[in-house]
Amino acid sequence: MSDWTSLWYVWLILLMVFLLLLCGVSASCIKLCCRKKRPPVESFPRHPCDLTVMGIDSDSTAHSTVT
Repeated sequence: MSDWTSLWYVWLILLMVFLLLLCGVSASCIKLCCRKKRPPVESFPRHPCDLTVMGIDSDSTAHSTVT
């Protein structure tokens, strides 16, 4: 069996995996810290809406002029 020190590409792959994990963990921590410091903001502010409904029956003059 080969010596581990001669398999430089295995160490390179392990180093790359470790760096990717380290970057992912640190990015998650930074995102979590920034989320805690900032107060929650509503994405769409609520505005009161007015809704008008007009009922028209078949005997109405407005219905006769439209048709």
